[in-house]
Amino acid sequence: MTRRRLILMLTLVVVAAPALVQPGAAQAAPLIQATLYKNPQCSCCEAYAQYLEQNGFKVEIKPTNDLAEISSKAGVPEALEGCHTMFVTGYVVDGLVPVHIIRRLLVEKPAIAGITLPGMPPGAPGMPGKKIGPLTVYAVSKDGTPPRVFAAG
Repeated sequence: MTRRRLILMLTLVVVAAPALVQPGAAQAAPLIQATLYKNPQCSCCEAYAQYLEQNGFKVEIKPTNDLAEISSKAGVPEALEGCHTMFVTGYVVDGLVPVHIIRRLLVEKPAIAGITLPGMPPGAPGMPGKKIGPLTVYAVSKDGTPPRVFAAG
């Protein structure tokens, strides 16, 4: 084998090796598009958007002073509002909902308006502090059906 042929073979191995080690690596999953409405002064929402982007989402942030109205129109009861309201593939996601719960929503596609994690619980994605107990995420509807627990974790 000539030196030139050996260099060519080694080059092919180096170029092709990553694709062989991680099948499908060349075809990354498409980003999940989301629009997040937040209070202009809320910094935890910025951290939450970064968390989502690190987990396969493309987040468009829209500061607003009409957050309560946006949540209400989306079907989120006032008592269950989170610190921001996000829309993703036809669902409302209110508050600091962990990404694995959002992914479950998008896979199962239940007949609901969306989900919400009320308030700003410590340790939730985007929030500092230690998580105290499970995070309870509620399913909400636009037709007035009472909210129900969607996930806890």
